[in-house]
Amino acid sequence: MEMGQVPHHALLGSVDDADLLGETFNRFQPELVYHAAAFKHVPLLELNPIAAVRNNAIGSWALAQAAVRHGTSKLVLISTDKAVNPHSVMGVSKRIAELAAVALSNTACQMNAIRLGNVIGSGGSVVPVFLKQIAEGAPVTVTHPEASRWFLTLRETVEAILSCGAAPCEGRILLPELGEPVRIAELAEFLIHAAGKEIPIQFTGLRPGDKLTEELLYENEIKDGFVGGPLEVIKTRKLMPAELEDVMERLSGCVPGRDVSGLIQALTSVVPEYVPSELVLNYLGRAARA
Repeated sequence: MEMGQVPHHALLGSVDDADLLGETFNRFQPELVYHAAAFKHVPLLELNPIAAVRNNAIGSWALAQAAVRHGTSKLVLISTDKAVNPHSVMGVSKRIAELAAVALSNTACQMNAIRLGNVIGSGGSVVPVFLKQIAEGAPVTVTHPEASRWFLTLRETVEAILSCGAAPCEGRILLPELGEPVRIAELAEFLIHAAGKEIPIQFTGLRPGDKLTEELLYENEIKDGFVGGPLEVIKTRKLMPAELEDVMERLSGCVPGRDVSGLIQALTSVVPEYVPSELVLNYLGRAARA
């Protein structure tokens, strides 16, 4: 069946809209929810931390609450390796989403998060950008000679997500088989060579929120076997309900007044491994002087 022929209903709204979520769950009574409603562009979210946290963190919490209230059997959160020891607002907002799913998971409404690497060919990924630059004969831009990332093909990603939905566990982080990380400069060189062109690589420097290398696990996370084929089960930190409620109330309270300082304080209190970028710290400095 063609993807366009799959029966579906399109709804326009925000994942943090509790009324819309309630209406949607009442109408369709979903048994399984795949949650992929995330903002993921790292530099853009460094400039817009309120929007990032509102959608990625608070929205994930609202969705998980709705799933519990309406008797949904399973929820799969699509997460990212950038949630581990994050240097970006995007990464820390996704870590909060992981913590929300793990905290609210129970045997009646089983929630797991799957941590993905970079998906080749997805919107905003480097491969389409490189191919466009090569086709135009422009220099291929790479942030740093030593920058590396884990990559998954689209097929591998879909298979991993579907396997996560069938996994017989709850309150866990699941990791697909990612192999070895790839240096971005080597990927650029390969694509240039494959195109049969001679195009220079231009190193632009790490962007705010970027890391040289990503990580897959926190130091305190425990490997706990495999499920669904090559998905590794990870036992991560679990917040108590009162802790989760407190941090989400603090984050939500920062949104109306666009309190970035309070937002960052709340984020670092629950994810102490988060290292804000210079851009975010400068943002805080300007806010303090205003």
